[in-house]
Amino acid sequence: MSTQNLHNLQVRLAARPRGLPRESDFELVEEPCQPPAEGEVLVKVAYLSLDPAARGWMDDRRSYIPPVAIGEVMRGLAAGEVVESRHPRFQAGDRVTGALGWQRFARVAARELTALPATASYLDALGPLGMVGMTAYFGLLDVGRPQENDTVLVSGGAGAVGSLVGQIAKLHGCRAVGIAGSDDKCRWLTEELGLDGAINYKTAGDLDAAIRDACPDGVDVYFDNVGGAVLDAALRRINRGARVVICGAISQYNATEPIAGPSNYLMLLVQRARMEGFVVLDYVPRFAEALGPMARWLAEGKLKARFDVVDGLENAPRALLKLFDGSNTGKLVVRVGEE
Repeated sequence: MSTQNLHNLQVRLAARPRGLPRESDFELVEEPCQPPAEGEVLVKVAYLSLDPAARGWMDDRRSYIPPVAIGEVMRGLAAGEVVESRHPRFQAGDRVTGALGWQRFARVAARELTALPATASYLDALGPLGMVGMTAYFGLLDVGRPQENDTVLVSGGAGAVGSLVGQIAKLHGCRAVGIAGSDDKCRWLTEELGLDGAINYKTAGDLDAAIRDACPDGVDVYFDNVGGAVLDAALRRINRGARVVICGAISQYNATEPIAGPSNYLMLLVQRARMEGFVVLDYVPRFAEALGPMARWLAEGKLKARFDVVDGLENAPRALLKLFDGSNTGKLVVRVGEE
């Protein structure tokens, strides 16, 4: 496929959101594709990953990665097929993943791309074998350090990362309990993924009591994806020497007022526990050691992933909100092009 007559559709950041992002915070731009320069590759995007971290990238504030600039293509992980290459590592037809952004075609440096294994689907590459899977694997095993028979509690339990955390905990001989936002999600966690318990935080009433009932022996590892009141409740139930993994705080990302810290943080002192922030990008040099077991568990049916697929790049800004109203289950992606 030649770049001649190819047109690229891009979603660019038009304004910094205040609170929940609005469609007016983005703009759709269509322009001719530019051929790759020396050392670059042109990729036709098939699937775009929508992740909670995208909300933080829109804010102009100190973080682990620079914010997306106004007028810039919205940052995002994606998978697709090489159209044209000016680097010996890749040729037309190769399937790759990388930070391709919210666009139909991405012109990127070859060093920023990863080739997909022949047996991996695009969805697997954005789910259990991609950044999501690496986050669950290293966040739980390297930061949380669960031991056999530990109780692992995970918030956002039916989300892309949380659902994998619960399953990996079970594979390591732990008791796993997930916190989710609907009865259907809770049934999926226990009946299909094999977790030992699930809590619907929206109907639980007294969340502290619900965690106590679901985790009668206390919590040894708490993997936090949501922050806020759920984090507070979990801290009340941690055991001595517990590990609290701070992976995200999706309940707080759209706050328009200063965020209050956890009121139960003194339980860390009382229980001689550790709470540690975690960014998966720090583990990129070690991804290879996780891909082997993750791919094996997936092939053996011991690890399951669910995908919420939205069609059309133009629908990405609206689809992003599903992450914040809890209407998605599993990994949220946008189907940009053909499989």
